[in-house]
Amino acid sequence: MDLSSLMLPAVPLVDTHCHLTNGRFDTDREAVIAGLNERGVCRAITIGTGIADGEKVRALVTAHPDRLAGTVGLDPFSCHEAGPDFAAHLTALERLVESRAFCAVGEIGLEHHHQVNPHDLQRDQFAAQLDLAIRHDLPVVIHVREAHPDCLEVLRAHPQARGVIHSFDGDATEVRAYLDLGWHISLNGMLGYKGNDYLREAAKTVPSDRLLVETDAPYLPPMPFRGRRNEPALVAATAGLLADLRGERLDDLAAWTTANACRLFRLPLPW
Repeated sequence: MDLSSLMLPAVPLVDTHCHLTNGRFDTDREAVIAGLNERGVCRAITIGTGIADGEKVRALVTAHPDRLAGTVGLDPFSCHEAGPDFAAHLTALERLVESRAFCAVGEIGLEHHHQVNPHDLQRDQFAAQLDLAIRHDLPVVIHVREAHPDCLEVLRAHPQARGVIHSFDGDATEVRAYLDLGWHISLNGMLGYKGNDYLREAAKTVPSDRLLVETDAPYLPPMPFRGRRNEPALVAATAGLLADLRGERLDDLAAWTTANACRLFRLPLPW
């Protein structure tokens, strides 16, 4: 199956989470970006994980301001790599944020599946970056894997923080907890994976004004594209599945998710 088979909504989509600085785009990055609009994507938000990657994101967004937006944060893996130099990395992160080149802080958060930093240290590093985002009045993109109780605890202690739980993989109870705290929920190709009935049920419960779509490209390609590199154009496959699950028109879902993304990240509307 190729990209030409995708059903595109009349309203263009925002891919709210991708990694266009990833090496898997080195051979065709410019072509992927140039083709966004014709593939039904009005903007892709490319995520910087760590200081060096954030600098690459800033350069890429500067070169393509009409097609891309960018974020920067110290994700749990970057925090682990920083080791005892986390404070210096946090200072460098703040300098990047002060450049006003980024629409959000992130991705940041908690990772309990892989062995990175101890859980209490992860919570402290997560909280420090939430404080940074609050100081700069920026939304936050959150990575949380097998750590929803801890994540919710940290967010309850930071009621001024706002943003999105990216690549959401929880159930209906967990989605309700995030919604009650005012957070957006972003869904990607995992929505169609075998065994994820709990996630599909949770997706039905998200109010239209809190819903976002993403790819997490080059990771997590949606069905039926598994086995190939993911890319922003494939956000349409997730949007189509999500509309079917929720019993909604694809054009309506696209209008909601694009408006939500533009409002949350302070991006211009495409209409």
